[in-house]
Amino acid sequence: MRIARFSVAEQVAFGVVDGDPDAGTASVTALKGHPFGPFELSTARFPLGDVRLLAPVLPSKVVAIGKNYADHAREMGSEPPAEPVVFLKPSTSVVGPGDPIVLPRLSDEVHHEAELAVVIGRLSREVPVERALETVLGYTCANDVTARDLQRTDGQWTRAKGFDSFCPLGPWVVTGLDAADLAVECRVDGELRQHGRTRDLLRGVAELISYVTAVMTLLPGDVLLTGTPAGVGPLHAGAQVAVTIEGIGTLTNRVVAA
Repeated sequence: MRIARFSVAEQVAFGVVDGDPDAGTASVTALKGHPFGPFELSTARFPLGDVRLLAPVLPSKVVAIGKNYADHAREMGSEPPAEPVVFLKPSTSVVGPGDPIVLPRLSDEVHHEAELAVVIGRLSREVPVERALETVLGYTCANDVTARDLQRTDGQWTRAKGFDSFCPLGPWVVTGLDAADLAVECRVDGELRQHGRTRDLLRGVAELISYVTAVMTLLPGDVLLTGTPAGVGPLHAGAQVAVTIEGIGTLTNRVVAA
């Protein structure tokens, strides 16, 4: 099931997407309520082209994992870490499909990072690995946009990862997906920059959920970014960046100057 968050006629709702978006036959049916519990479909149905897709969730926090692909760790000049590298992106960094990524005046080196994002479906604390996937609502595409120059100079990643618009999510959340071996790609103006598979994650989704929830409680709608494969590179004003994940779809954003 594909669950989107959308706006139409100045109203915002969650909905289930059916049909083929590429063929122009897709539609979205609004939910009664929200997807973090039992829900029903309403009678309100719209062609997908008539609605604006929003970020599929509004998380209280985005928890991200650094250097979780060996090839990316090495391209950043280090060996794979002994334990997961955990950092936070603020909720204000989240934008949706089609929204602009704004290049900040404080950075001259902004990079894309295509990632599989896990959307948490229930309150989760100290979850054992064997039960971790029970906490997952579904998966979506993410771009962990990073001011690489600030990441180097600051010695920690809060400022580099935390600018407004630095966490595009979308286009929707896919439930019931096996995330063990999915292709993750990033294209900039049609040029393939990143290509990896989730089977190459140093730590998979279940292990990451267990690791993070040993530290902090994850709430319904929180997002866990699982890391990016090799091939990260610069974004410039006027570019279009697209993150595609097998079984989910494509998240596209344009890049603009501040």
